[in-house]
Amino acid sequence: MSIRVYDYWRSSASYRLRIALNLKQADYETVQVNIAPGADEQFGEDYRKANPQMRVPAIEVDGRVCGQSMAIIEWLDETLPGPSLFPEDAWTRLQARAFADTIACDIHPLNNLSVLKELRQTYGAEEAAITGWYQDWIRRGFDALEEIARSLPEAGYLFGDAPGIAEITLVPQLYNARRYDMDLSAYSILLEIERRCDTLEAFRKSRPNAPDA
Repeated sequence: MSIRVYDYWRSSASYRLRIALNLKQADYETVQVNIAPGADEQFGEDYRKANPQMRVPAIEVDGRVCGQSMAIIEWLDETLPGPSLFPEDAWTRLQARAFADTIACDIHPLNNLSVLKELRQTYGAEEAAITGWYQDWIRRGFDALEEIARSLPEAGYLFGDAPGIAEITLVPQLYNARRYDMDLSAYSILLEIERRCDTLEAFRKSRPNAPDA
């Protein structure tokens, strides 16, 4: 099976997909799609034909293309060998999915480049207001996630002794928060989970690096 990932180094959705692939120890090729304002390669005709949603990441498998990082991650877990990205127990699996979706469905979409562009261009928001918007949605989500993490049974990671879907979404969102100079000192448990993930090669290999770095 040949896997190609349409990626952008700074995209947190792409970042989470890279982590999942590396945890699965999968072989894959990456194609950079520069979504930075002014480059906007995701709107090019070739990429639009491959992925009509015109977002990253997308995955191409044996000539077939599909987008949406969370759906792709579930497919990877169902298809590839290697450690499971979801807890075995059904209730714990539900909790892990809910934790991840708080980031992927509640925090991240409101801070997406397309939303920030709309705030600037349509509503005239200044950069200070954009930063405040960005940090506020992260804070709302992280306040809840820190409380949830505090209530969990003690383990190596959030939902067991190995990282999974919760850590796959958390680590990129912490990266985003720092990009917008957010004070994260209130989230000691989330930061400790991030520190543990940083000791693992799969997470280190997935870190955002500019293509010319």
